[in-house]
Amino acid sequence: MFFVLFVAIGILNIIFVHLVPGIFYLLVSVIYLPHINSYLYRKLGFSIPLVIKIVLGLVILWGTLAVGDLMEMFEAWIGV
Repeated sequence: MFFVLFVAIGILNIIFVHLVPGIFYLLVSVIYLPHINSYLYRKLGFSIPLVIKIVLGLVILWGTLAVGDLMEMFEAWIGV
């Protein structure tokens, strides 16, 4: 769920805001793929725990929707 959400936010940031935050969200979305978790464990000997992924996802999502440039653009576009 977080993967799809962050990919969508990343693409929207690339289109509407700027390239840098869009790339950041796309890179963050990669850590939510199961294959990346097993790859990290195989190559580095550790993986990112699920609790940390959930907390990180919620914090980034809160920051994006609460104070992010993307939300301000949507509010201006809708006229709220």
